[in-house]
Amino acid sequence: METVLECKDLTKKYITKTALKGIDLSVPKGAIVGLLGPNGSGKTTLLKLAAGLLKPTSGEILVCGLKPGAESKEIAAYQPDRVYLNDWMTVNDLVQMMADFYKNFNKDKAYEMLKNLKIEKGEKLKSLSKGTKEKVQLILTMSREAPLYMLDEPIGGVDPAARDYILNTIISNYSENSTVIISTHLISDIESVLNYVLFLKEGNIIRQGDVESIREEKGMSIDQLFREEFRC
Repeated sequence: METVLECKDLTKKYITKTALKGIDLSVPKGAIVGLLGPNGSGKTTLLKLAAGLLKPTSGEILVCGLKPGAESKEIAAYQPDRVYLNDWMTVNDLVQMMADFYKNFNKDKAYEMLKNLKIEKGEKLKSLSKGTKEKVQLILTMSREAPLYMLDEPIGGVDPAARDYILNTIISNYSENSTVIISTHLISDIESVLNYVLFLKEGNIIRQGDVESIREEKGMSIDQLFREEFRC
């Protein structure tokens, strides 16, 4: 099995808290992966480590076989859990900026998705609603032709209709050569698109594996299992 994200005894400590406690995991190539856990379980820390925004306290993390850094950032696309784009820029400015930054950015794909959403290229970001800003951010991320996409709570702050659009965008831009990791605590909304899951609880991986195998073994949905494991 070819892996795109691998962790070996990965630990991340902050001053007052240990966010990840010596985790081991292996994420397969060509999967839509749910990184599932309640708020505060370590999901964002794990993705930030993979994106090269944080350094491990100990242990190892590899992204597409590389230690997180300039080379891995070139090929792996990361989207944080809040809008990070500059409000004063136009949508077109942002597309051009991404094209300048990343060789794997496909401008035609970005413009096509913007057109489908009827988002004008000349609009300034500050004039858009929160939900539309999040859609623009997702379009910019998914317009990169990357082997790994890491999306932190992409459906957390949007309405149900926007969630459907976001999930459809992820699915339609996903290929068998790519892996998408979606961090969320909203399991029921995304279970239908997942084929691999990682359960993260208080900094520990308590379950990982193929969705169908887990459903067969446990005789319940991933959402039901999550509620049982986390007593939601």
